[in-house]
Amino acid sequence: MSQRVSLLLGVHAHQPVGNFPDVLREAHQRCYKPFLQVLYRYPNFRFSFHFSGWLLDYLLQHFPDDMALLHKMVARRQVELFGAGDTEPVLAVIPNRDRIGQIDIFSNKLAEKFGQRPQGAWLTERVWESTVVPALVNCGIRYVTVDDYHFLCAGKTPEELNGYFTTEEDAHKLDLFPISESLRYKIPFSPVEETIAYLESLADQRLPNTSAAAIYFDDIEKFGIWPETYHWVYEKGWLEHFIQSVLASGKICTQHYSEYHASEKTRGIVYLPTVSYIEMNQWTLPAHSASIYAELLQQAKESGWYEYKKAFIRGGIWKNFFSRYPESNWMHKRMLGLSARLVELPAPQRTSQMQQKLYESQANDAYWHGLFGGLYLPHLRRAVYNGIVELEALLDTCAPRPSYFTEDTDLDGVEEAYLQNGVLQAVLKLDGFASICELDAYLLRHNFGDTLRNQVEHYHQKIQPGQLDSSSNARSGIASAHDRISYKHEINAEDIVADDHPRSLFVDRLNGIFIVYRSVASALENNHFQSENTAYPIHKQIMLDQSRLQVNYHFTAKLEHGFSTEINFAMPSCDGTGGRYKYQGEILCGFGELLELTDMTEITLEDDTLGGSVVLRTSHPMALRAHPHFSVSQSESGFEKIMQATTLVLEWSVTAPELIITLEINAR
Repeated sequence: MSQRVSLLLGVHAHQPVGNFPDVLREAHQRCYKPFLQVLYRYPNFRFSFHFSGWLLDYLLQHFPDDMALLHKMVARRQVELFGAGDTEPVLAVIPNRDRIGQIDIFSNKLAEKFGQRPQGAWLTERVWESTVVPALVNCGIRYVTVDDYHFLCAGKTPEELNGYFTTEEDAHKLDLFPISESLRYKIPFSPVEETIAYLESLADQRLPNTSAAAIYFDDIEKFGIWPETYHWVYEKGWLEHFIQSVLASGKICTQHYSEYHASEKTRGIVYLPTVSYIEMNQWTLPAHSASIYAELLQQAKESGWYEYKKAFIRGGIWKNFFSRYPESNWMHKRMLGLSARLVELPAPQRTSQMQQKLYESQANDAYWHGLFGGLYLPHLRRAVYNGIVELEALLDTCAPRPSYFTEDTDLDGVEEAYLQNGVLQAVLKLDGFASICELDAYLLRHNFGDTLRNQVEHYHQKIQPGQLDSSSNARSGIASAHDRISYKHEINAEDIVADDHPRSLFVDRLNGIFIVYRSVASALENNHFQSENTAYPIHKQIMLDQSRLQVNYHFTAKLEHGFSTEINFAMPSCDGTGGRYKYQGEILCGFGELLELTDMTEITLEDDTLGGSVVLRTSHPMALRAHPHFSVSQSESGFEKIMQATTLVLEWSVTAPELIITLEINAR
């Protein structure tokens, strides 16, 4: 063994909670199934596998034959299963009690379904904070995998990183394996011969009296789902050729992490900084800072010293996503509040359903964005809010809240006013707009305020307006998604203009200028606001009545200018075929189309995905302009436009002292 390198190869399979069924089916067909089928033919090729809990449940239900194949591979000791939090949370950003609960649930699931309780764990997005150590250890986890970059940031050299190290936190000991960045970029993108030659070269780089390890643990989606990879990995046979070459090599042997861990000693104590993988350093930064960081990296690479000093060019940490994206921060703080309410319930009142809804709201994908991450994907945010809204309703049944209260939920220095009646909940941001940032319908488990404002992203500077595709490949093998520039949609300059206001409900303007409101202190509990424009004072009041939300405007002087209000609805069908406007009993068009009406007093928004509708009524005839609100973001498939909401602008030339707008939310 001293003359060989131990290949510790692990793959991580994950799909976000709430992802589309057709996406899951395609991922299974193009990746999970062929990967398992190829590996099954080579029982001597040992490797490790991690499935996120929600995906594993789906595969067990819909593809039991393939899961039976995995069970056989576990039973014959070909596969080592890795644990994690059940819904794939970032452990560092959830309470310790929830870390333990999430890890235990998933470990128990693996023991029950496959007869193997994990000793190792996958850390979501390889986000490391030492505070997670006690929870992992208390759940029986003995080792985790993190990037070699984490170790370089702690002062280790690349030559040292071919074994595992030990850390501790609060007297809890945990071992850490450094994942090789070089292998992450070679497997499966480089030709097999290059990859094998690199692995064999590692056999000669071992320390005295040790066995060198080549450590790989990365997304299985690189084996079939990323662009070009299905053809490369399966149709052209990269994976099978790689396995055969590894097994034929006299310098490479495959091992489980558990086997290597049991046979080798630790390389010593290490304390890692709070960090994730190197690409995340840039993604977590605001656009301006991210651009400076990218420029610095480019200078380092052109000057030839990047590889030697990259650990000392540090960007942001994962938690920066909460300070960068207000929508992410809002979801996170709402989730934390519900976790605290749940633990305060007497034990007999807590149910498994409550716990499951909390854990679903902790799924990581909807909270962040880079090349990956799902913050820009409405259906993933909706899955988080489904859990939040359903859990809140369950908690209110056991421990009712007042119908009105204020707090600074998102810790931004601005209070929010909560108005709820058990059927609806309206949350008003007391920031001058006096608009609704969250509108929950408990029966529908939906937040109509769940949208995303346009903001500048650092990668927008790469966009060439009007282009559809500029991906190229000038190297042997295939390009990683990190190296591609491509377009799923045509993007124009106006598509990447940042919003100058929140995308909330009832954002008011007078003659095109935003109205600034202040709370009327004596009537705050009634959500009563007065405009600061003394020449044209406007009073605004928001009320709930069962399934109806009512907004009253009172004009104390005759206006010479037009009044308008903007309502951004998060409708689940977006620009798909399941959403439509109905007017006077007739279907007009879908939410993804432009709509203009005059003298309207009522319109209905129907949504099949929602399973309900919103009826908007006005006390006086108004002009309506409705259009889809799109954002521009990047993904592994290229730059894309995604519909976030349908924006309704109601305009009125004031001729009466009062205007009443109501939203009636109905379930089918």
